[in-house]
Amino acid sequence: MADAGAVARYRSNLQGEVDGATLYRTLAGVEPDPHVAEVYRRLAAVEDAHAELWRRRLAQAGASAGPTRAGWRTRALAFVARHFGPDAVLPVVNTLEQVDSAQYDRQPEAVAAGLPKDERSHARILQALTKGLPGLSGPEIGRIEGRQSGSGNTLRAAVLGANDGLVSNLSLVAGVAGANPDTHMLLITGLAGMLAGACSMAMGEWLSVTTSREMQQSQIASEAEELAQAPEEEKEELVLIYQSKGLDEAQAKALADKLMASRDTALDTLAREELGIDPKELGGSPWAAAGSSFFLFILGSLCPVLGLVVATGTTALWLSLAFSVAGLFLIGACTSVFTGRHLLFSGLRQCAIGLAAAAFTFGLGRLIGVSLGG
Repeated sequence: MADAGAVARYRSNLQGEVDGATLYRTLAGVEPDPHVAEVYRRLAAVEDAHAELWRRRLAQAGASAGPTRAGWRTRALAFVARHFGPDAVLPVVNTLEQVDSAQYDRQPEAVAAGLPKDERSHARILQALTKGLPGLSGPEIGRIEGRQSGSGNTLRAAVLGANDGLVSNLSLVAGVAGANPDTHMLLITGLAGMLAGACSMAMGEWLSVTTSREMQQSQIASEAEELAQAPEEEKEELVLIYQSKGLDEAQAKALADKLMASRDTALDTLAREELGIDPKELGGSPWAAAGSSFFLFILGSLCPVLGLVVATGTTALWLSLAFSVAGLFLIGACTSVFTGRHLLFSGLRQCAIGLAAAAFTFGLGRLIGVSLGG
């Protein structure tokens, strides 16, 4: 009979494998490229085999594995993948896989079963899916290397929009409340801050993504001109790039010859390999990023305003604070899905930061109010 520590470790390992298999199956189901989807299915099959190992270990220890289902973080990532595509979560999955790649190195049962080797293999595969592998054809390289741009911009803008909306409007309302706690004035202030901030955030995000797209388009145009004027030099650049990735000279030249046979394929590959640009996405849609920023800023900034809508006086102020704390915790909890931090830690940290900003502006407002009144 294994000791309690070993049983707890077996169960933790089993949960991790169940999480991995569930997530990889989800990615396989939503991945549009059949070759990449097959990679995810194979990874899921390996995780299933690992899970069976830990179920057997638990049975040998006389302990029950119990019903196992994916954890909340895995379910959240799966939800994002289903609604925003696999590209939206791949960088997060890659980071988690790199962190976990050595988790079995000091577990004798895992070492005996060859699990550390499998985990490191998974980490290399995820790294390759995120950054690209040597020896792939031009379109395949582009498909893998360009994965992180579009959906990532939209999600980043959404998270920043909600956080900025809540913290900035809470700080604004708190600052005015410090000087004058009249709820009617605070409501007007909160609504004005909400709309002004949402428009500013959306415009800034649109400008950022649009500027990035225009810069990338200019770089691609320059690359196209170089390709037209000096194709042999561009071919040599491809050869050197693929040699730096591990191909020998003959393989690199053969791959470069294949890519240069089509001008469009050559330009697409040069943009991805030399410039690190996905010509099909160019950093994502500025309108999607702006829209996400606008509506998520509105959603976040509503939290400090809600209490002022449903009540008056001191009750309204306490309700606004309660709604704001709940919103801050929820935003922090959402970020923990992507950072791998514990939900409670991320939520409480977000609350502490937001409340510190509100306390500072409240104190400043109180100081100004006293000075003007006195």
